[in-house]
Amino acid sequence: MLMSSENRTATLFYQPNGFRVLSPGTHVLCAASGEPVPLEALRYWCADRQEAYASAELATRRLLAAA
Repeated sequence: MLMSSENRTATLFYQPNGFRVLSPGTHVLCAASGEPVPLEALRYWCADRQEAYASAELATRRLLAAA
């Protein structure tokens, strides 16, 4: 039976130049805000921490807080 990935959180493996889909879905959750980020809009992530971010501002804030 095929399962629909509609409105489902995807599981990704983040790499420096892209990401690989491990489990299909329509979005991931931002590590800084918790808001859903559609896969087609995903531009910011950290490969070392395996986290996605909704915006450059949120990515910067999260990475500075970890330092």
